[in-house]
Amino acid sequence: MAGKKVLIVDDAVVMRMMIKNILSKSGYEIVGEAENGVQAVEKYKALQPDIVTMDMVMPDMDGIAAVKAIVAEFPEAKIIMCTSMGQQALVVEAIQAGAKSFITKPFQPPKIVEAIEKVLA
Repeated sequence: MAGKKVLIVDDAVVMRMMIKNILSKSGYEIVGEAENGVQAVEKYKALQPDIVTMDMVMPDMDGIAAVKAIVAEFPEAKIIMCTSMGQQALVVEAIQAGAKSFITKPFQPPKIVEAIEKVLA
C-alpha cells in the first residue's frame, strides 16, 4: 500500500495533521488537504488521489455533499468518512452516497490504516 496517494479533508487543522502523521508513518503519500467540501471536490479533480479521508461536518459543503459530487464524476473514487460518535445516521447516508467505509473520532492509528488498506485492497 506504500506510495498510495491520499487527500485529507477536514475543517480542523489539528485533525488533518493527526491523520497526515499517522498515514505518512505508514508509507502513504499525502498529496493534498482540503478544509471543506468545495475544496475537496476541486482537489480530487486536480490530484485524483487513490483514497480520500473525508470529514462529515464542514462549512460551505459537508462531507456527504462532497462525496456525492466526487462520485458523480469519478464512480471509482475511494472515500472513507471520518465521523464523531453519534453520527450513525449520517454514516448510512454517506455510504449510500458512495463512501466506501468510515472511521470514528477519536482516531486510533491502527484503525485508520486498517480501514484504508481494506478499501484499497
